[in-house]
Amino acid sequence: MPAELPSTMRTPLNTALPKPGSQSALREQNQRRVIAALMSGGPQTQAELSRQTGLSTATISNIVKVMATSGIVSTTPTTSSGRRALSVILNDKGQVAAGIDIGRRHLRVVLASPNYRILQEASVSLRPGHSAVEGLRAASDLLDALLANGGIDRRALLGAGIGIPGPIDRRTGTVVQGAILPEWVGINIRETFGERLQVPVFIDNDANLGALAQVTWGPHSAVENLLFIKVGSGIGSGLVLNGSLYYGNVGVTGELGHTTINEQGVICRCGNRGCLETVASTSTMIELLGRGSAETVDTQRIIEWALAGDTAALRVIDDAGAAIGRALAHVANLINPETIVIGGPLTSLGDILLEPVRRGLARHAVPLIGETTSVCMSSLGDRAEALGGAAVVLAHPGLTPALASSA
Repeated sequence: MPAELPSTMRTPLNTALPKPGSQSALREQNQRRVIAALMSGGPQTQAELSRQTGLSTATISNIVKVMATSGIVSTTPTTSSGRRALSVILNDKGQVAAGIDIGRRHLRVVLASPNYRILQEASVSLRPGHSAVEGLRAASDLLDALLANGGIDRRALLGAGIGIPGPIDRRTGTVVQGAILPEWVGINIRETFGERLQVPVFIDNDANLGALAQVTWGPHSAVENLLFIKVGSGIGSGLVLNGSLYYGNVGVTGELGHTTINEQGVICRCGNRGCLETVASTSTMIELLGRGSAETVDTQRIIEWALAGDTAALRVIDDAGAAIGRALAHVANLINPETIVIGGPLTSLGDILLEPVRRGLARHAVPLIGETTSVCMSSLGDRAEALGGAAVVLAHPGLTPALASSA
C-alpha cells in the first residue's frame, strides 16, 4: 500500500500539552511543518525546507539539529547550486508503532513506520458487550499476527496507541462512566494493556485519535482548528484547536453524542433524555429499520439500502444527519472551526449523509460560521482511529525499541 502523507506530530496523551501560543507549541508546530515537507518532497536541503515551509533558515537549522539529536532525521553534506549544504532525510530504522482501535463490535490494528508508512493492518469483529479481558486478548493476538505477517521482530515495537469509545480520565488512564463499553468502566487501560503488551501504551478516546489522524494522515495538514465527529454505535467528537488536540481539565471532552436534541425524547444510556445519540447513532438506525424487517439489519445493510434509494433508510439517515448538523452548529458557534470531518462506518454514504448535516449546520449556526465552515467525509474511513493511535506513538519523543537498545 502506498505511504500516506503525514503532516503533524501531536503531543501524546501521557505528556504535558504545550499551551497554544507558547514557545513549545510554536516549536512543535514548526517541527510538524518540516516533517510534512520531508514526507511530501523526500530528502531536501535546509534551504529547500526553508522555502517550502516559509520558515527562516536559522529556524530550520535549529529544528534540524534538535530532530537529528533525537534520531528523527539524518543529515549528510551535499552541494546545492554549487554551494555546500546539508541534505535532511527522515529516518526509518525498522521501528514500528501500533495503533489499536477497540469499538463496541470491532477491533482494528495497524502497524506504521516512523516515516508514516502503513506496514500492516487488519480488523476483526468483537462480541457486543465484550469485556476488557476479551478485548485485550483479541488486540494482543491480532498485534502478534500482524508482526508475524510482516516479518517484524516484536522488539522493534515502539509502543501502542489505543482508542476506546468513551471518556478517559487522563490523570489515571481509566475508563469513566459514559463509555459505550460499560463493561470497561473503572478499568485502567494503561496498566492493563501495558502489562500484556510489554511496550509503552498511550490511551485516548477514539474520537480524539480520529481527529489526530485527520491532520496527520489525512488531507487537512494545514488546518489549525478542526472538529472530527465519529458517528457509530455512539457519537463522539475530537477537537484540534490551534494545532493541538484539546483535552480540557481531566480529558473528558467532545461528548457530542450527549447533547440534548429533544427534551421529550427517549432516555439515553447516560441518564439524560433525548440525547443526539438516541436519534442519530447507528444503533438507533438499526433499531428503527429493523422493526418489521425479515432481514438482519446492520450498518452495512443500512448503507446498501440507502445507496439503492430505499425510502425508509434515506429518511432515517436524513433525520439523523439534520440532528447531527444541529449539534455541530452549537459547537461551531463556540469554537468556529475551519473544517468539520465526519468519520465512522457511514463515510461511504457521502452526500446522502453530508447534505442533511450541512443543512442542519446552516440552519442553527451563526450565518457567517455556517457559510465559512467546510463539512466533509473523512478520507480515512474506519481506519482513522487506529491511524491516530499509531500517530500518538510516533509523536512521542525518546521511545527506543528493545531491538535498537540491544544491538
